Amino acid sequence: MMAKVDVTLVRPDLTLKQYSSASNLAFNEKIKSLIKEGQNIYHFGFGQSPFPVLETAVDYLKKYASENDYLPVQGLATLRKGICEFHKVYDNLTFDPDDVIVAPGSKELIFLLMTVFNGDILINSPSWTTYQSQAILAGRSPLIVDSREKDGWKITPEELEKVLSKADIDSYKLLILTNPCNPTGTCYTQENLEKLTEVFRNHRVIVLSDEIYARVQYGGDHVCLSKVYPEGTILSSGMSKWAGAGGWRLGYNIFPNELSPLMSAVRNAASHSYSCAPAPMQYAFSQVLTNFPACDEYIQHTTRIMKLVGQFCTSELRSVGVKVVEPKGGYYIFPNFEVIKPALVKGGITSCKQMCELILKDAHVALMPGGPDHMRPIDELTTRLCFVNFNGSLSLSESRQRGLTCKLDVNFVKEFCAPVYGGVMALKTWVLKLTQLQ
Repeated sequence: MMAKVDVTLVRPDLTLKQYSSASNLAFNEKIKSLIKEGQNIYHFGFGQSPFPVLETAVDYLKKYASENDYLPVQGLATLRKGICEFHKVYDNLTFDPDDVIVAPGSKELIFLLMTVFNGDILINSPSWTTYQSQAILAGRSPLIVDSREKDGWKITPEELEKVLSKADIDSYKLLILTNPCNPTGTCYTQENLEKLTEVFRNHRVIVLSDEIYARVQYGGDHVCLSKVYPEGTILSSGMSKWAGAGGWRLGYNIFPNELSPLMSAVRNAASHSYSCAPAPMQYAFSQVLTNFPACDEYIQHTTRIMKLVGQFCTSELRSVGVKVVEPKGGYYIFPNFEVIKPALVKGGITSCKQMCELILKDAHVALMPGGPDHMRPIDELTTRLCFVNFNGSLSLSESRQRGLTCKLDVNFVKEFCAPVYGGVMALKTWVLKLTQLQ
């Protein structure tokens, strides 16, 4: 029998704790296991599209299910062309298919970029749980750019300048920026991006702009950073959020011509890791992206539902004193439960993790704590609330039946997004109970 492997053989500069699994995935598995055991839990802990996969995509996948050849590492040419046409329609930007690289999820490309990039890596806080772990896995020590609730959880030029003063002045830097943001739901305006771009240019900052939620921007007026900072933006997106195809694992990055050496390095790394994205999915979406009316109809209905649900969660929690920045896109809010801090402290609860454990126990509501997983202080009472735990097939069907001219209201949430409604009401009741003890 082989002896247990000495952990020092596994990158001695890192610890196994830093190599732990993605916290959002682990949390989702834990809660789903409890639900399977029969526990009644309102699950607000995982950000997966609630809607069925875009119907035309399913139809095309059936047609191309037998495709089994290895495709070019960079991706199917017709798919890359379709991606460029898609962004021309929605972002009014012209990209070259040769500057697009397709992968089994944009997550893989972000990790490869961090691995091959030679320079400091910056990550904004709060952020998606995976960015920091990916940087560590790539052997990097990322610099954290803090954002504040009073600024709508957007990083400011001043805060960025402060962090850049600690970076190597002569080297390029790579900032990972999410817009719309996971976990806060905030969106950057063109003015916000223009002010940040002045800093980017002055300090040689390359930006990986993760815009996976761009088509789930509620106003339909998302501003792509490539429009403002074309020479230094790597646009990252995919099909998981706007088309409901998370499990299909199809993402992409678009590099500006100025960064072609960096793209070449990522492509070479891809050839030694994933080889190519799944062929059937690539062929299917190469056809889907030519059918803009079907894409747009689906996007309009799903986005207006998400906007309604997000605004419902925000207004209800605010009504009991919870601080919430209203989401402008995506599936999330990042509520701050500071209003009940005195009562929690009386009960010996001093961290967001402990608070979330108490919420699960008392209110049967599952929330991911802010804290270290989202690069926030452990005693900050923020959480990530994913308001997608409802039957998207049912709500989408009802929205289509009513038509886009029909206004949706809170009764729609109560009837067709019932788990969200019930969970938020349970959370409100729990907060009110604690405030009465203060």
